Amino acid sequence: MQQTRKKHSAVFKAKVALAAVAGEQTIAELASRFEVHPNQIHTWKRLLVEGAPELFSPGLGQPDKANQELIAGLYQQIGQLTVERDFLSKRFSP
Repeated sequence: MQQTRKKHSAVFKAKVALAAVAGEQTIAELASRFEVHPNQIHTWKRLLVEGAPELFSPGLGQPDKANQELIAGLYQQIGQLTVERDFLSKRFSP
């Protein structure tokens, strides 16, 4: 009989990793509590600790210059189409 792998959400992984970083319980206790293998907890904890500095790096969540130019162009096109639509709706309304 083949077992299927569990697919854990990112929220669950973060919760387990934060509990491991907190250190209030041993890895074995966390593994029992969350029903995951201790090696998996070590992996998630390592990923959390290694990835934490990226959360505080400048520019996080800000689009790069190419995306900003694309967005500006799209807003310009939306404005132009809105003006044209309003003009035509006034021109052809009964």
